Amino acid sequence: MPITIQDFQADKQGRKFSDVLGDPRIQFQIVIDYFNRPDVIKRMEDSEMHHDRPPLAGVIKEFERLPLIHEFFSTEDGHTTTRFRQAVGVVVRMQMENHGWDKTGKKGSLGTRAKVKPGTTEPGAYRNAHGLAIWFTRCERYSRKDGIGSNSTPE
Repeated sequence: MPITIQDFQADKQGRKFSDVLGDPRIQFQIVIDYFNRPDVIKRMEDSEMHHDRPPLAGVIKEFERLPLIHEFFSTEDGHTTTRFRQAVGVVVRMQMENHGWDKTGKKGSLGTRAKVKPGTTEPGAYRNAHGLAIWFTRCERYSRKDGIGSNSTPE
């Protein structure tokens, strides 16, 4: 079942991101629509199950290339994009839980930040020097509720 903005607002974490939903610089519906796509959900699950990587690793390159997402990160100070990145993590969690996965409490790497002088406010400065993602550094890891997954042992 697709996630809606109303589902996000009703979620225990999602409701804490009303500032992101109301931010005129980015339409959060784009995020909801992207993560509702069946091919995206499949790649997130495959990332955990078959590649032993966080779910966002399976889709991050495509997500960051969406024109409005790319523009947002390229033209805004990294300090102001933090809440948006966190809200994306909530949507990922909601989708993974909807498809039979639980949080593990561990984070997986998506990239390593380039060295930036502390306090830098230059738009686009806080980007990754290495890794899959340009703007995201880590994402929650998940395991299947039924025990099937990359870290399960065959019986």
